[in-house]
Amino acid sequence: MPVGQLIEKVQSACSLDKTRLIVVGVSGGPDSLCLLDVLCRLGYRLLVAHFDHGLRSESAEDAQKVERIAEERRLPYVSSRLNVAEFARASKQSIEEAARTARYRFLFAEARRAAAQAVAVAHTADDQVETVLMHFLRGTGLDGLRGMPYVQPSHEWDQTIPLVRPLLGIWRDEILEYCHENALQPLTDLTNADTTYHRNRLRHELIPYLAQFNPRIKAAIWRMSQNLTADHADLEQISVLTWKSLCLCEEQERVELSYPRLSGQSKGMQRRILRHGLRILRPGLRNIDFEAIERGVAFISSPPRSQKMDWVAGMWLSLQSNRLIISTHRVLPADEEVPQTQDAGEALLQVPGSLDLANGWKLTAELLNVTPSANTQYPSDNNEALLDADHLVSPLTVRPRLPGDRIAPLGMGGHTLKISDFFINAKLPEGYRHRYPLVISAGQVAWIPGYPPSHLFRITPQTTTAVRLRLIRTA
Repeated sequence: MPVGQLIEKVQSACSLDKTRLIVVGVSGGPDSLCLLDVLCRLGYRLLVAHFDHGLRSESAEDAQKVERIAEERRLPYVSSRLNVAEFARASKQSIEEAARTARYRFLFAEARRAAAQAVAVAHTADDQVETVLMHFLRGTGLDGLRGMPYVQPSHEWDQTIPLVRPLLGIWRDEILEYCHENALQPLTDLTNADTTYHRNRLRHELIPYLAQFNPRIKAAIWRMSQNLTADHADLEQISVLTWKSLCLCEEQERVELSYPRLSGQSKGMQRRILRHGLRILRPGLRNIDFEAIERGVAFISSPPRSQKMDWVAGMWLSLQSNRLIISTHRVLPADEEVPQTQDAGEALLQVPGSLDLANGWKLTAELLNVTPSANTQYPSDNNEALLDADHLVSPLTVRPRLPGDRIAPLGMGGHTLKISDFFINAKLPEGYRHRYPLVISAGQVAWIPGYPPSHLFRITPQTTTAVRLRLIRTA
């Protein structure tokens, strides 16, 4: 691509201020080297930031080469190194997710330290296509199919410093051509060809396969993402206006909405309102899946007798005086006795069967035949849970928590959380935690009574037999 044409595209993409510093992420590959060169030609104030993931033997040498590139251009340079493989194991993330987390933490920490106006990264049109396909394969809505924006002003890494992607409208072939024409010498990362990584499989296997059906498949996906971006912007504007008409109170740890007006909205708008509430109270939250939002919609259409529900990621829904409250905590009424195990040992819960707990509660279990139409319907009252019978080992064990116990909360895509952290997030009073009952199947926590079940034992469209567990007040 001619220099002038590429420079014009980059300059119009993000509307950055030339008088203020930009932190630019530079790996040394063709995309980031092209971005650095173009921003230099445009005269922006730059801080070159390189993150060494420690995944390749030559990564330290690459960091030195990027430092020399910065020195040749008389630009300030910062770097950081982390053993991402160890970080991934410790944080129970994939290598790709851990690398992304560590890289952006570093970039935005440097941006805050330098009072930068933005962090610039070198995502291209090809990256956009791959991102949209990844979202599609996971099962996503409009938000996911629009892909990445050129400018992301509010995100999980920082609420004031934007993430900008000036090359998002430029194809990788054009960038390679630019590097060749301008004698740029990018580094080669052999891991980009390793198809054990999910994104690389999309790039090297799925997209070429799809191109057999449509040779211009990448351009078609790109156009779709751009069309949906425009549609999303219109819907967001409508959602914000609807939110303002519903919102009765907006605080740091809770929002209150008019329940009559919210229940009168379409289900599509209810989903957008719930997501909007999550963004306000948990701006950095990711991986909120369709199931979690649907449980919120089910609560709106049919509130449980308790008028409250542990929703997702430590967030609660409750209904009080025609107000739907989304909050970051649950307040236990003074007269509510919390279920506890009879002692610190284990007890068995047969299926079907029942088990008496302390404080006037009991657990019951029964088998149900379910149909495909009912498989995605979860109880809106968290004193009841439906679990896939094929994934359970009967009899179930009921016991207090043990060191190392974890649960994969429903709606978090299989990510696990320590039970101790779960209780803290749920604001369960400390005095009740050491004997709070857990329902265990083959050593795994399947359900914490009074809260949503484990994601690992959820019912799915393939479920034919379910176990219904109930926490019942007996006194």
